[in-house]
Amino acid sequence: MKRTIINILKQSVEKYPNFNYLNEKTDKGWTPTNFEQTEQLTNYLAAALVQNGFKPLEKIAILSEGRTAWVIAELAILKLRITSVPLSVKLLPEELLFRLNHSESSAIFISKNNFNKILEIYHKLNDKNFKIIYLDQPDQNFQQLIEKYNIPTENLLFYDQLINSGKENYNKYSEQIQQIISQIDEDDVVSISYTSGTTGDPKGIMLTHKNYYHNVHQAITHFQNDLPTFGKSLVILPVDHSFAHTAGIYTALKLPYALYFLDARGGSMKALKNIPINLQEVQPDIIFTVPALSGNFMKKILENIEKQSGLVKWLFNLGLKAGIKKIGDGYRQRPFILWRLILSLPHSIADALIFKKIRQSFGNYQYAIGGGALLDITQQRFFASIGMPIYQGYGLTEATPIISANTPSEHKFGSSGKPMPMMEIKIIDDNGQPLPIGQKGQIIIKGDNVMKGYFKNPQATAKTIRDGWLYTGDMGYMDNDGFLVVTGREKALLISQDGEKYSPEEIEETIASSSPFIYQIMLYNDHSKYTTAIVTLNDDYVKNFIKQNNIKTPEELIYHIEKSMFEFKKDKALRNKFPSRWLPKVFAIAPEPFTEQNKMLNSTLKIVRYRIIEHYKALIDSMYDENSSNISKHNVEVLRKYFE
Repeated sequence: MKRTIINILKQSVEKYPNFNYLNEKTDKGWTPTNFEQTEQLTNYLAAALVQNGFKPLEKIAILSEGRTAWVIAELAILKLRITSVPLSVKLLPEELLFRLNHSESSAIFISKNNFNKILEIYHKLNDKNFKIIYLDQPDQNFQQLIEKYNIPTENLLFYDQLINSGKENYNKYSEQIQQIISQIDEDDVVSISYTSGTTGDPKGIMLTHKNYYHNVHQAITHFQNDLPTFGKSLVILPVDHSFAHTAGIYTALKLPYALYFLDARGGSMKALKNIPINLQEVQPDIIFTVPALSGNFMKKILENIEKQSGLVKWLFNLGLKAGIKKIGDGYRQRPFILWRLILSLPHSIADALIFKKIRQSFGNYQYAIGGGALLDITQQRFFASIGMPIYQGYGLTEATPIISANTPSEHKFGSSGKPMPMMEIKIIDDNGQPLPIGQKGQIIIKGDNVMKGYFKNPQATAKTIRDGWLYTGDMGYMDNDGFLVVTGREKALLISQDGEKYSPEEIEETIASSSPFIYQIMLYNDHSKYTTAIVTLNDDYVKNFIKQNNIKTPEELIYHIEKSMFEFKKDKALRNKFPSRWLPKVFAIAPEPFTEQNKMLNSTLKIVRYRIIEHYKALIDSMYDENSSNISKHNVEVLRKYFE
């Protein structure tokens, strides 16, 4: 049997026809779609697309929040050997234009929340017959927008109407659809997923049926009995994100487990507010997260604890520290049984009185799987201690994306877990030679999960894939226990005056997690004597701190911020972890956060270094000026708003 997504769907329909695979919040509550209905809906939509002239090997984009129609749309176009172009809802109109033109997309499935983006760039599209497939019910405002932007009505299609039309005419097209399905090849491109462009123009990553099929089976084998068959997951991450795409949509399709999509009706801000509500409603077994999201969870928990009585705060901190000491690194617990028993008492009391309530407020999920970026060990220990463990993984879209992962059965905090089965992995030096255990170099992998290449970019493909090996551009090492430790991006390296290099991500995550003042941080050193940093602040915490501690001046506040940057050194495991030359000697406070709107964060919430450096070049230069009073004046001016 061919290794294709459509064959995974076929098997699940045969085995579990009545299992509710997709679940979406509507005005009527949570509305399920089982496997048999998924098969029918994708057949109907495929028939309607054929009826409207769509042909194999075309490309169709999808721009929507996670929802049932997103998955139905992708599975339907895959049945027609059409390639999906999943797009982030956070894209700006000009970014959307580039991707649609570059991918040669002939149509787009789009939701109401994102409709304006396509309208603004519609007449700039290369394909003058480009179709818009609207996923929601058109209203009066919809008609006004169509007229305002002069969109040809013959190029407008509606999801519900297509489903109904396909249902009426399916028998007419069923034989043609089945013939197309029989022609699907393992090497056919399922999706062109665009990089987030942290280092320049985005590249279109071609992932095949074989890539997805293989990575799904790698993940299931790796987690074995840790993934909940017939369990539930609340899909918080955007489904265009490669992590959510594979670990969510397709792994759930295979196991199976039920997907509940975050309620995004009303837009992204409404969706964020719905996270705690939906967690309570769904009570998921697992969730998928990224460090930016879990970091916000952690800060919200700590902010709420700060509002409690002195006794609650004391017991929380005592129990948290005891739990961290008892758990150790997760792989090796403390050797003395008596010592573990002593630690168990305060941890158990805090768990019964405080941690249990925190878990209940997050829907009592069993564990989270983290991806997308490096997860600071402070976060890993924190969540493990309160009974909401996050098992960090590592991957990149070019690997479909999972390369390694910690699991409930086998994990080590501070690592990215053990490599996936059925895949080769090496750590190499600058000359391409393999390095021994414990030595840091570039991570390269080989396996059926390695992408087909970059769309219309053979030069970048040849540079990234050599002799079947995917050169990840990430630095790391294998430890003595077989865990992969990822230290950061090669292109993000700090470089000292003497040419020594160091990855900044782990330091940045550590500082941001341990300092309640720091919201975001980017370290900088380009062949200089010392390292500097651009930081943004946690506004709510700063305001409360000023009020509670009667801070009178910006200068006094700066002292506390600077002191907090090295708070992590109180942790014995972190005290000597980072060489001092890579810790910030001087820092500048940015007047606003790094956001997707100012293009300093990408769609997966990673900082875009080159844009931050370009924007704050004068500020960075002033941190290397011998006259340090300039940067001090800048910081005072930024902080003055808190005292006005």
